[in-house]
Amino acid sequence: MAEQLTKPKRPPQSRSGLTDTGVKKAADKSARTRAREFAMQALYQHLVGRNAADAIDTFTRDLVGFHKADSVHYDALLHGCIDDAQALDQAITPLLDRPMAEISPVEHSVLWIGAYEFKNCLDVPYRVVINECIELAKAFGGTDGHKYVNGVLHKMAPSMRAAEVAADNARQALKH
Repeated sequence: MAEQLTKPKRPPQSRSGLTDTGVKKAADKSARTRAREFAMQALYQHLVGRNAADAIDTFTRDLVGFHKADSVHYDALLHGCIDDAQALDQAITPLLDRPMAEISPVEHSVLWIGAYEFKNCLDVPYRVVINECIELAKAFGGTDGHKYVNGVLHKMAPSMRAAEVAADNARQALKH
């Protein structure tokens, strides 16, 4: 009997859903997560290039992978953030430790998304909003940008989602 040649076995792939850098693998991202990513990139273009929303929208929809995003949520984020930019900045600015002009465009756009979702996407729990924004800042922002985004959104949540935050705090108190 001839011995069969066997291929060396590869180690099993990680099933954690995260890459080596701790970012979610593309295949594990939800349509809403993808919508936030595309919206953040589009808002960045608006902040940096002052491009018109319609031009940014057309460009973004042609990007690879857009078909996997929740286009309705993307539309709401892109157009809602641009239309409500002044009000969003007024909600964010008092929570900053520096002028808005010193906030990176990535963190600025992520904070817009967080503030917009707190105000308008009540079907998304506030903790999910914060977590999704932290992940956006980790993936696209500066080294510690996610920590800054986390701090600002945690300060904002009680004023924009008072009942939800109070109920969550009460549940946490019962656990301890």
